[in-house]
Amino acid sequence: MNKHGTIKGHIEAVLKTNGFAVLATECNGQPHTSLIAITQFGNLWQIIFATYRNTLKYRNLSHNNKVAVLIEGGYLNLKGLKDSVVLTIIGHTEEISIAGNEAPYQAHLKRHPEMESFMLSSDCVLIRVIAKSYQVVYGIDDIGWITADELDSI
Repeated sequence: MNKHGTIKGHIEAVLKTNGFAVLATECNGQPHTSLIAITQFGNLWQIIFATYRNTLKYRNLSHNNKVAVLIEGGYLNLKGLKDSVVLTIIGHTEEISIAGNEAPYQAHLKRHPEMESFMLSSDCVLIRVIAKSYQVVYGIDDIGWITADELDSI
């Protein structure tokens, strides 16, 4: 398997096994991080999360939709030892309209059924993160990058 194929496999594994991430937003030069529940939706370069409109993260995204999303994914290697892969998605966000488009809502609810009452709130909205690139960190000096276009071509 080539280097990009290996990176793609690690991205798939982390997104499949980890349902939470740290979202980094920014507004007026002030960074802000939030823990979010995530669901891969569609292809590897899209994840979704739910949030209330009346939050700092939503206000920040309304002013600047560029984000970074950090996802830690531990797994057992062939020797039974725990290794870690940390993904950072570099991309932008867009609000998903639920009306007439139930698939993202149902996918997120299936992944996070404990969030049903939260997601039924009239103040709740789904946000799609569209990756421009992934940084995949295996260790302090072992880092790989792959773009969304490269992911699509593998």
